[in-house]
Amino acid sequence: MILQLNPTIYVDTPLGKGHALFLIDYGMHQNSCWVVTLEHNGIVKHFDANDIIICTNYTYHINNERNGHEMEEE
Repeated sequence: MILQLNPTIYVDTPLGKGHALFLIDYGMHQNSCWVVTLEHNGIVKHFDANDIIICTNYTYHINNERNGHEMEEE
């Protein structure tokens, strides 16, 4: 199954930051493949799900702890 991400998701990869365009799911016995366009050069690369980290999103409180901004308990 191929899922087009709309809007794209801002991610960190082993090659730098980029925007995830597609997610390819090969089934329950393999990791998903993320198709990412790299921010610094526009090259499109495929990454294993284990290599992707979602960048911090302060609006949706995603990955705040990674940048030292822990959420207060509500």
